[in-house]
Amino acid sequence: MLKRLTATEKAGFDRSGWLDIAAVLPDQTMRPLREAAEGLRCTAPSQDMLSGIHNAFGYHACRAQAWSFLDVGESHELLDCVEDVVGPDIILWDSELYLHRLTPWPEEASIWPADPLAGVIAAVAVETGAVLMLDIGRLQAQSSVLRGCADGTWYVIRYMPSTSLFDRDPRSRANRRAAQVRPLVNYAKRPLWLVRGEDRRGNDFATGFSLPAARWINAGAPHPSGTIR
Repeated sequence: MLKRLTATEKAGFDRSGWLDIAAVLPDQTMRPLREAAEGLRCTAPSQDMLSGIHNAFGYHACRAQAWSFLDVGESHELLDCVEDVVGPDIILWDSELYLHRLTPWPEEASIWPADPLAGVIAAVAVETGAVLMLDIGRLQAQSSVLRGCADGTWYVIRYMPSTSLFDRDPRSRANRRAAQVRPLVNYAKRPLWLVRGEDRRGNDFATGFSLPAARWINAGAPHPSGTIR
């Protein structure tokens, strides 16, 4: 199981902006994610449909398994390590599953709606439970790190400190940029989870906690029973 970071590990993260934690999350926590990933490989959803998969109120390819993904993001073993580099007040604002390779967009910091920009990507290897932690402010410098360990299935969780404000204004620079590069992903409407500590900036924890509207295929076409659905 994961442990609190040592002084050497903290210093290494502060110096380089990344940390590879070889210890594993409990198998019972990771097993549902492995099973979900196996099913998704058969359906091959688009990457945007694998965004926000911890959110049972969102529209994505993993609605049935959303709570299992949230369990990982809220696990004490993982949050202890996140706290050691982010601080005691932590917001989980997004997650994403990468089925074949860990490929966060190199300029991802430009679409994080956190003001000021701060936080970490916690990339969990689905097969082993090992964790790679990346400082969002220094992600562009970590290309060599990602090349060395990126193969396989990864569950990425995005955390920010609650000392930053989650910007829901669609006109803000980060949200406008996100709309350009990920037009099917609306970060401004994402729900927030305060997973540890207190909110320090008056963040909006109400938006996003409602079931999405129904999406109809061939809307208006007659149902086999003869009725319109």
